[in-house]
This record gives sequence, C-alpha cells and structure tokens, in this order.
Amino acid sequence: MPSEPDSTTMPLTAHLEELRWRILKALGATTVGFMLTYGFAELLFSFLTAPLITHVGDSVNLIGTGVTEAFFTKLKVSLIAAVFVASPVIFYQLWAFISPGLYDSEKRHAKPFVIFSTLFFSLGAGFCYYLVFPFAFEFFVEEFMSIGVNPELRIGEYLGFASRMLLAFGVIFELPVLTYFLARVGVVNHRLMIAWARYAFVGSFVVAAILTPADAASQFLMAGPLIILYLISIGVAYLIGRETITEEVPDEPEDDDK
Repeated sequence: MPSEPDSTTMPLTAHLEELRWRILKALGATTVGFMLTYGFAELLFSFLTAPLITHVGDSVNLIGTGVTEAFFTKLKVSLIAAVFVASPVIFYQLWAFISPGLYDSEKRHAKPFVIFSTLFFSLGAGFCYYLVFPFAFEFFVEEFMSIGVNPELRIGEYLGFASRMLLAFGVIFELPVLTYFLARVGVVNHRLMIAWARYAFVGSFVVAAILTPADAASQFLMAGPLIILYLISIGVAYLIGRETITEEVPDEPEDDDK
C-alpha cells in the first residue's frame, strides 16, 4: 500500500520559505547556465536570427539604434539559452516543491518528470523555431511590402518577439506532462477532458491570440498544436485511468480446498 501524503500541516511561512529556496536554486542554475552560454553569444545570436535571414534576408535589415544595444543583445540571447540549459534543474525544483504532497509511489516519478518536461519544453521551442518562425516572418515581411515599406527591425524588438514565442511554445508543449501527473493524483480523467474538449478548443485560440501577434496565421500555428496536444493528453489520461484501475483490483484469494 502506498503511504499517505505527509499530513503534517506546515504554516504558510514555511511553504513560502520552501518556495523561496526552490526559486533561488532555479535562479542559481540559470545563472550558471548564463555564465556558460555567454561565451557563445555571437553564435547564439546568429542561431536566433537564422530563420529571419534565411527566409527573408534580402527584404529586411536588422538594425541597432542604441549605443549599448549590441551589449544587451548578447546578454539577452545568453539568458534565453541559459533558461533552456538550466531547464532540467528548474523542473526538478518544481517537482521537489510539490512532491511532499504526493504518495510515496508517486514521488518515484521525479526522474521521468524532469526528463519528459525538459524534452517537451525543448520540442515546443524547436517546433516554434523550425516551423512557426519561417512562416511568420515571411507573412510579416509581405505585409510591409504590401504597403510599400522597406522593413528595418531593431534587434531588441526582434529578440523580444523571438524569446516570447520560443518560451510560449515550450510551455504549451508541457500539457501532456501536466495531464499525466494530474491524472495520477486523480484531479482529471479522460471523461472530464472529453466533456471539456469544446471549451479547451476555444481556449486554445484565446491563448494563441494572447501569446502570438495579431494575425490569424500565427494564431493558428499555435492553436493547432495546442488542440493536438489536448487530444494527446486525453489519451494519456485514459491510459493512466486504466493503470489505476488495474492497480486497485485485488488479487483473487487462493482456493483453500486445493
């Protein structure tokens, strides 16, 4: 039998202190990641601007308008990379914060949680970089051309847009992982998710409208994967539900007459 979650009640201040230390450790890991990635700032900048240069390089120029803009650009690209480098530690700190409220049998999922959270976070960013960016940049540059304007983009604004999109797609790709653990603790099941599917589909477009620029193409590119991830999450919840039922079925008693 799995042990019950720790029933010892902690005061609010203790929870806040625990949260503070977890955040500090995550920030510490990000700082270490930043020190590692800063030496590759020029390569990281080239990597982040490659989708723009490759697909619309002849039609747009990246410009700097401030004395310190190049320096802060290197800091920004290094920080973005540091978040991805430190993501395993960040996800582990998240797990360590919530794990005291779980059963002993559920606490052993720490390693899968960290591995799959990091994997899906990276997959989301990769989807954005390789599929969304080329389409979005071509669309936006064509909009400039349609009004007879030669686009020149500030590097700070470009990096702000790129980093928000990468992180947003990384977060939304965590949906199947989140569903797995919510289903494990009985918060959701596949029937509930199917019943709420229509609202989830509408919510996908609302989230996409908030996180992406105000054009239908970019919103669809985010809403589409969100809907697919929700459908995958229903399957995950269904499998977890079957597994839970199997675990709860008692073994048949032995026949004493044999």
